Amino acid sequence: MSAAPDGFAYRDGLLTPEHEAGLLAAFRQLPFRPFEFHGFEGKRRVASFGARYDYGTSRLVAAPKIPDFLLPLRAAAAAFAGIAPDSLRQALVTEYPAGAGIGWHRDRAEFGEVIGVSLASCCRFLLRRQSAGKRQRYAAMLEPRSAYVLRGAARSVWEHSIPPLGALRFSVTFRSMDRTEPG
Repeated sequence: MSAAPDGFAYRDGLLTPEHEAGLLAAFRQLPFRPFEFHGFEGKRRVASFGARYDYGTSRLVAAPKIPDFLLPLRAAAAAFAGIAPDSLRQALVTEYPAGAGIGWHRDRAEFGEVIGVSLASCCRFLLRRQSAGKRQRYAAMLEPRSAYVLRGAARSVWEHSIPPLGALRFSVTFRSMDRTEPG
């Protein structure tokens, strides 16, 4: 295993158990839908706010505004990353049932910095890159109520994935949109 990639940061205990419980209760009201990728339906369900990436048209499209109940979490995530909360104009709430994961990928180039918050159960967060003909890997255990940041090389050079989970997990991913406004 390699050292943590440049631009990756992790913080345990970003929010309290009470804040987490409130978020999990609020998630029951969200309009989750299956994740769709070029006609494939993933095991996870998502709710997008501010913007969402439409894989059918390969562009950002407008989504409902970020709900008020997510704004304190956005502020905490932004403080952890050292950026202004208003710069995080996209939020994605993902429900991962047991057995779901996410394959190797980089977030779309239309997005800037990525801050993820892990809720309900832990997961392994894997990163990899190809360098000088060798594959480098890094793994982090994301505990409930923790957060991570991807920026710089960790965001643009390294890919990340989450292996299938053993228990229900939620994540809230906040992204800046440095380059493009949704259409």
